[in-house]
Amino acid sequence: MGMYLNSDISKIDGVMLSPLKVIKVSGGDVFRAIKNDDSGYCGFGEAYFSTVHSGAVKAWKRHRKMSLNLVVPSGRIRFVVYDDRQNSGSYGGFGEIILSIDNYYRLTLPPMLWVGFQGVSDHTSMLLNIANIQHRESEAERKELNEINYDWEFVR
Repeated sequence: MGMYLNSDISKIDGVMLSPLKVIKVSGGDVFRAIKNDDSGYCGFGEAYFSTVHSGAVKAWKRHRKMSLNLVVPSGRIRFVVYDDRQNSGSYGGFGEIILSIDNYYRLTLPPMLWVGFQGVSDHTSMLLNIANIQHRESEAERKELNEINYDWEFVR
């Protein structure tokens, strides 16, 4: 499948993309996600999985305090990040990447970035978020899909 590093996701200030190790084991492989001495690790609050159906878009959300560490252990997910932090060097910029087992990276997002994602495999995809704090709706903000101007059309 190759590398899906499109739209320079790492050019958004504070975003990190870390290659992850796959350990080949007889009977089934082990897919690393994060260790407490990895760059991007900033504490543990909770870990959760989220699914996204093929073609579905879940957008837009940002956290005021939570840092995200996103890994895709199943399927393919297109992540889009929008930076509207006025004092940021990437203010007004978008970054995009598709993560999957074939493009196995951890995407680390600091607080205050808008993120959305889309399932781009033929079946339901799953992501793992390893967050530095527990999820609280009060520290998250949401926007409707059309409130941030981005073309979510995806050509396979």
